[in-house]
Amino acid sequence: MPPSPTQDSQLISKPREQHTEDARPPFPLRLWHWTTARVLYTSAIFFLICYLIRAARETFTLFLFAILFAYFLAPLVNRLQKPLRSRTAAILAVYLLLAGILTAAVFLLAPTVSDEMHDLAVKLPEFLNRAASGQLLQSFAQKHHWPADRVSAIQGFLQSHSDVLTTWGGDIARSLARPATHIWWLLLIPILAIFFLKDGEKIGGNISGIASDREDRILINGLTADVNVMLGSYIRSQMILALLTLAAYSIVLSVMRVPYAIVLASLAGFLEFIPVVGPAIAAVCTLLIPALASYPHIVFLLAFVAVWRLLQDYVNAPRIMGKSLEINPLLQIFAVLAGGEIAGVVGALVSVPAVAILRIIWRRMHRNSTEDEPSSGQMSIPQSAATE
Repeated sequence: MPPSPTQDSQLISKPREQHTEDARPPFPLRLWHWTTARVLYTSAIFFLICYLIRAARETFTLFLFAILFAYFLAPLVNRLQKPLRSRTAAILAVYLLLAGILTAAVFLLAPTVSDEMHDLAVKLPEFLNRAASGQLLQSFAQKHHWPADRVSAIQGFLQSHSDVLTTWGGDIARSLARPATHIWWLLLIPILAIFFLKDGEKIGGNISGIASDREDRILINGLTADVNVMLGSYIRSQMILALLTLAAYSIVLSVMRVPYAIVLASLAGFLEFIPVVGPAIAAVCTLLIPALASYPHIVFLLAFVAVWRLLQDYVNAPRIMGKSLEINPLLQIFAVLAGGEIAGVVGALVSVPAVAILRIIWRRMHRNSTEDEPSSGQMSIPQSAATE
């Protein structure tokens, strides 16, 4: 009696099952999966990169500032490249123009800034002693006719928290003085920026050449283009806003005869680069230092600072910056505080662009993942129905 088809299939399947059981790896090796290996390999590379960045953070910071400086000069270099018929000549012309502007500014403002900084450094201990002893508060209260109970309450609060305020003041002073140890970067940053201005397109092409797959190259080119547009717009917008703040503070504070007007204006212009938190620190310094120096028109100075912040935040910044970042202000505050805690003043300066770059990467990756998925609105046709 010939075997049935089911018996033939059982006879065929038994050798196959025996073969697959023999080919299976031992039990310890079956615990390891290629997906797990891929995840661990990627995580190891990520942590290694983070360690290298932390170990050489000063060098990375130097090159980062050079890249940002190159982004600031790139539009002018691109505009001069066509009439001068050479990118090298355009870069040279831009640097000569920048050197002339800086030389004129040094000759005009350097004596005043030097005198004001020297006078402030000499008198600051005296101002702090007057504030700690209550003399400054007493004179201010007498001038504005404050009641005695309010004055005593404020004075008691200052005396009870004098150690904390002194510690905070020392920490802030050390944080602000830390970048002064890298003053030689002012020479290296323009030199390094020359290479980025000259070979920026080649560097971008080399980055996209890392990927071997066509879709990966398209993704990297899109990311590079988005980051290029965002950083260029952000750096130029911040520079324009900082120059506007410097000009406004210099003119108004000089007209109002505020003590240390040029120093305060320079500080406000520099802190304008730190979103949200920087202008707040500049406003406090602009009010606190003249108050310590017994400036009589603090109320008018407060009115100017408030009006300028409203004008800068709700008129100038939207027109100049536009939607280059598209980041919530609360997230900007978190990024600035976290960056300042991690890397000091430098971290606060670069934190917001770093968050914007991460947002661009996430948006591009999310867009590609959604494009790869089938549309939910399309109805799938069964194979049997299609054949019918």
